Amino acid sequence: MEGIKTYWFLSAKFSGGLDQTERFIKDGIWENGYENKFLNIVRSIAVGEKVAIKSTYNLKNNLPFNNKGQPVSVMEIKAIGTVTKNHQDGKLLEIDWQKTNLNKKWYFYTNLSSIWSVKDDFPLSKQLIDFTFYDKPQNIDYFRNAPYWKSRYGDEDDYFQYDDDIDNDDVNQQSIVKQNYNLIDLIKEGCFVDEQLISKMISSLNRRKNIILQGPPGTGKTWLAKRLANIIVGYKNSNNIKSIQFHPGMSYEDFIRGYRPSSDGKLVLVDGPFLEMINMARNDSQSNYVIIIEEINRGNPAQILGEMLTLLEADKRTPSEALELTYRREHENGLFIPNNLYVIGTMNLADRSLAMVDFALRRRFAFFNLSPNFDESWLNYMIEKTKLSRQILEKIKNALNDLNQYVTDERMLGSAFTIGHSYLTHDNVIPDALSWYNDIIDSEIKPLLEEYWFDDKNKLETALNKLVLNDL
Repeated sequence: MEGIKTYWFLSAKFSGGLDQTERFIKDGIWENGYENKFLNIVRSIAVGEKVAIKSTYNLKNNLPFNNKGQPVSVMEIKAIGTVTKNHQDGKLLEIDWQKTNLNKKWYFYTNLSSIWSVKDDFPLSKQLIDFTFYDKPQNIDYFRNAPYWKSRYGDEDDYFQYDDDIDNDDVNQQSIVKQNYNLIDLIKEGCFVDEQLISKMISSLNRRKNIILQGPPGTGKTWLAKRLANIIVGYKNSNNIKSIQFHPGMSYEDFIRGYRPSSDGKLVLVDGPFLEMINMARNDSQSNYVIIIEEINRGNPAQILGEMLTLLEADKRTPSEALELTYRREHENGLFIPNNLYVIGTMNLADRSLAMVDFALRRRFAFFNLSPNFDESWLNYMIEKTKLSRQILEKIKNALNDLNQYVTDERMLGSAFTIGHSYLTHDNVIPDALSWYNDIIDSEIKPLLEEYWFDDKNKLETALNKLVLNDL
């Protein structure tokens, strides 16, 4: 996104070795201490970007605030500088170290990884950047009372207010707690898909490595894809999960690898998000990684995936099946997808503009259909969350099921164009049922129906009449 800047927090100690901070500063460099990890990430660091040497650990005593006896994650900032040259070998950066021997301590929002890329488009990240590079103090009370840490370190009152976009999912790879996640957690969150079907999805993922969730709009494909990814990885708040959306303009060069102009005007071979995930998974064989591809049929999957279309197969995920890429790096003998990288795609079947998925792609994925679920589980969830009466929700349920049957029976539409339950699923108390319902019908469902019957006003009127509820 234009205007967003990236800052880098780099370790100077690798795999139990000696701290290299003094050498790095003396030689005006930073060097990746691993032979086969983080190579592509290091190559992506641009000349002119700011970097910091950091060390992350836990402290329990002698803290400048009341930590209530709990260990606190600390990131010590030792030096800051600017990249003057990237040798593009995945190893060596030349750095103009502008401030050294800082030993500034930053609390809570930290990262254990040897290389942490931080962008200035998120409130917590912005404060970290200001603290590290622009000498602004950390507002410790703000962090203590932020959603992720409030239960352990926060004040008892609700005096502090936070931006709506600060969420546990935004907190990067915390060194204190990882929230475990399994099938039981998914069901508790309000999933209206049959538990047996979800178990089949998980089983297929473990066996096939690749699945696609397909269905009408509003059936919770994205919601479920993210939670299935959490199950495969084993916990929430994970950097092991990446989401990408395909679109008509996406190419192989965007997704896998291609040439990009660098800051010095030269073309540099840059790995796309899929290759980055492959390298991360290969370098961390003890963990699972998941890439979620939204609207996988909105682009041209065969063209975007290229050689990966073959390598995705579960029985091709070995070094012996490695293939040479279209854009090959020097000394690169071929590439394969590791067993610990999973792919979850989503498809909206109601979009007429989407291309058909070819048979080659279908052979490599297990497909699962999601349908609207205005049923008993939806009713019970809505009663608990919204405090609406069963009588009111029964009327809404019957109206939507009646409409969906009408859409299904329509020869030019069918079940792929039905209305999903996500449109009318809410997780907070609803004070005025009729206003809430009519707002969603008028702003979200009616425009969709107008697209369905743009050339037949009588059928459109019949469909809309099925949704009229005057006595909620």
